[in-house]
Formats: sequence, structure tokens, C-alpha cells
Amino acid sequence: MAERGSGRLNHAWRVFGTGLSFAVFGIGGLLLGGVLFPLLFLVRNPVRRRTLARRLVQLSFASHVGLMHRLGVMTYEIRGAERLQRNGLLILANHPTLIDVVLLIAQLPNADCVVKRAVACNPFMCGPVRAAGYVSNDDGAGLIDDCIAAVKAGGTLVIFPEGTRTVPGQPLRLQRGAANIAVRGGLDITPVRITCTPLTLTKGQKWYRVPSRRFHVQLEVGEDLPIAPFLAVAGDTPRGDALAARRVTDHLAHYFDFAGEPSRAGT
Repeated sequence: MAERGSGRLNHAWRVFGTGLSFAVFGIGGLLLGGVLFPLLFLVRNPVRRRTLARRLVQLSFASHVGLMHRLGVMTYEIRGAERLQRNGLLILANHPTLIDVVLLIAQLPNADCVVKRAVACNPFMCGPVRAAGYVSNDDGAGLIDDCIAAVKAGGTLVIFPEGTRTVPGQPLRLQRGAANIAVRGGLDITPVRITCTPLTLTKGQKWYRVPSRRFHVQLEVGEDLPIAPFLAVAGDTPRGDALAARRVTDHLAHYFDFAGEPSRAGT
């Protein structure tokens, strides 16, 4: 009986901790967007301003992850983290849960992201987006070129090829945009496989539907995936790029869609 009561208390605490985490994240976003990021425009050098803005995003995300960990809501583990400490990366990751975006960017001091036009125009987000120099997806024709230029300029571009969170119980459906960036830019891919156990904060799931125990997120940073073999197989045919992009997408779908339990050792 006591054990059951303790379990209910633990569950209630994690519901509270999750709600508090989201509240702090929202309030922090308002403060960053309304106070700190506007101050960055006092820095006249755009490259320096962009570097500071991205570092500020990383620190704020890392603080949020640390809060959730200290509250007992989650544990996490990063495997191969040293591979993320390089410039000019094209990072492609699967997207099982809401928190994986925050956890991944928390590891990257120079993260570049593709943001929706609605986010770029949001009065609370336009300042951070502009200061950090994120790529906006409002220019469909030039989006791939902008992404390639961002990586070749030394940025670490993070893309989730699914375009949205994975739907539990359904096969991965990857869009080819990320593969097209790699193919047309001749860019190697740094794959990050993300798992969450028990699965939570999935697409369409309410934040207060917390799992039976604190969840554990594992980020496994794989060895770089060379793009040259895909280009060589496709050859110089008129549809060579399209064929290469399709094969890259198929390879990534197989890489991300695997059966296995992540380690439960927390960080």
C-alpha cells in the first residue's frame, strides 16, 4: 500500500515537474526574445553577433535540459558527443519526441536551423532568429542553396528529415529535402539516432500524460556518412541527383528505424 502511494506521489511530482519545465521554457523564451536578443544588435559585427546568439540559444537549451534532469523528469545520455564538436556539419536526426530538439541543440555551440516562416515572423522569435542567422524556409526555390551555404560557411545545420515528430506505431516517412542538400552540396552527413524510453512527448500527446517512470533519452552520434558513394552510383545521368537523394533517404530510413532499447543509465 505504501509502495502504491509512493508511486502516485512520484507520478504527481513528475507531472508537476514537466509542467514547471514547460512554463520556465516559455517564460525564458519571452525574456530572451524581449530583452537579451535585442541587446545583441548592439554588436555591430554580424558574424560575432550570430556567434553570440547561437551560443545563447545553446546555453538556454542546456539549462532547460538540466532543469528537467534535476527535477527528476528525465535522464539522458550522449554517445559520440565528441563528433558534434566540429564546424561545418550537416546533422540529420530522427524526431521521436519533443525534447530531443532541445537536447540536441544543447550540445551545439554553433547550431543552425531551418525555421518556418511563421516562427521567423513571430514577434517573440524574430529577434532570436534574425540574430542567430537561422535559415528560413519561406524561399522554397533557394532553400537548398541557403542550407548548403550555411554548412560551407562553417555552421552546424540540424535537420529532422521527417519534418515533424514520428507518429508512434507507424513507419518512418522521411522527406527528401535533407538528402537533396547533402547530394547537391556534396556534403557528408553526421547522423544522430535518438531513442526515448518510455516514449513520451510524442506527436499529438499531451504534456501531462507522463509515463510510468521518468523517461530516458539517448542520442547516438554515428560516424559520418560519406555522400561520395551515393553520387558515384547515381553517376552523371540527368536524374542522377534525384536517384542519389532517393538512395540516401532510403539509407537513413533504415538507419533510424531500428528495434532496440537504449541504455537506461542516466547522465
